[in-house]
Amino acid sequence: MSLPSYVQFIGPLLQYLGAQRAPVRTRVVYEELANRLSLSEVERTALLPSGLQPVFQNRIGWAHDALKRAGLSSAPVRGSWIITDAGRKLLDAHGGALPEVEVERIGSEARDVSIQSLVGATGASHSVREDVTAGGKAETQSPREQIEDALARIRASVARDLLAQIGRQTPGEFESLVLDVLYALGYGLSREALVRTGRSGDGGIDGIVSLDRLGLQKVYVQAKKWKGQVGAPEIQGFMGALHLQGADKGVLITSGTISGPAREAARQARGSVVLIDGARLAELMIEHGVGVTSESLRLPKVDTDYFEGE
Repeated sequence: MSLPSYVQFIGPLLQYLGAQRAPVRTRVVYEELANRLSLSEVERTALLPSGLQPVFQNRIGWAHDALKRAGLSSAPVRGSWIITDAGRKLLDAHGGALPEVEVERIGSEARDVSIQSLVGATGASHSVREDVTAGGKAETQSPREQIEDALARIRASVARDLLAQIGRQTPGEFESLVLDVLYALGYGLSREALVRTGRSGDGGIDGIVSLDRLGLQKVYVQAKKWKGQVGAPEIQGFMGALHLQGADKGVLITSGTISGPAREAARQARGSVVLIDGARLAELMIEHGVGVTSESLRLPKVDTDYFEGE
């Protein structure tokens, strides 16, 4: 069984609320519907791309939003839901269960509101309407999922562009970029505490990060601007360079990939050797704003505390 779309949660949700005589806490609703629909552990634990909420809970939340828009349910107090008189009448008219045509009508009205809002903001009515009416992914996902999925695609595109830009850098420029990323991650008391040392005869050490003011604790850095794969021999060479420095902490960052044997060699290192490949490097640059700018996206949400105040 695949995870129901948020529209497919509408019927079971209204039926469940119809069997209650008082407002029900949302966490109870989530658990009850998951049990009634026999959701698997995988389906219960699958998270939105942001990792902030289980997908099934998000879809149930949007199913309730559709019911509220139709006047069939309400949230009289924060975090609790209850069926309305109109909702009970609708259930009674159909023998206690919503027919598919009613579920689709309620879901379509909710989708139309989202489409109209999106059209007003972007003018992209044709493509959005096609995706929803042709059984596309947007029909299955909640509006929140659609936003997060779009953001994930944007991040993936930016990551590819970053790696293309890195590919045009000189080795020296890449070494400086690596130190910028490490500083953005919180390494070093200041940017000046991260020193680029890459040069002929450096033993494979391209940078040094001082973790304290006196420079007694240091992390040694190797930056490999490679298109290919870093293998175990390169890791062993880096470990040898660390040994010559009397060091037990090292970070190897590459613009390429890292093989399984290379990662295993790092795990067997005497000290701590961290490996970061190109894909992870791009993620860190996006997350910490290195070589990347961000645009704010304001997602409105009702402040229930405001309306519950005196």
